[in-house]
Amino acid sequence: MGRAEVNLLLDTHIWLWSLLEPRRLPPSAVTALTAVGARLWLSPLSVWEAHLLIERQRLRVDRPAAEWLRDALTRVPLDEAPVTTAVTLASRALATAHRDPVDRFLAATAQVFDLTLVTADRALRGIPGVRVMSVRPAKGSAAPSRTVRS
Repeated sequence: MGRAEVNLLLDTHIWLWSLLEPRRLPPSAVTALTAVGARLWLSPLSVWEAHLLIERQRLRVDRPAAEWLRDALTRVPLDEAPVTTAVTLASRALATAHRDPVDRFLAATAQVFDLTLVTADRALRGIPGVRVMSVRPAKGSAAPSRTVRS
C-alpha cells in the first residue's frame, strides 16, 4: 500500500531557509519536507515577498533579484498555489488578528486548498480551519546571514 500524499504550503521564511540556511530547519521539518509523498506548494506571494526582501537589502543575493528567484524556483520541485477569488475572500474572513497581508493570504490558501501551512510564525497557529505544521528553528542555528551566494 502506498503512502498518502501530504500537501505542504511553505511560508516564505521556510522556503528561504530550506534554500539558504537549511541548518535553521529542525530535523523533523527536514524529514517532513523530504518525505516520500510530500508535495510542496509555494504561493506566488512568497516569491513577491522574497523579491521585496532583496530589493530592500534585507536579503542579499549575488545577482539581480529576478534572476536569483527564477533559479531558486528550479532547485526544488514546487507546485504553485494559486491566488484565487476564494483565497482573497477567505483571507478577510479568517478568525485571526494577524495583520500581515501575505501571512493572511498564506493561511487562507492553506484553508481553501486543504494544505498544511509550514511556518515558524506563532501568530499563524490556532486559526480555525487552517492546518499548521509549526516549526521551531533548530537549536544552535546561527543568526540568519545577510548575504547569500548560490
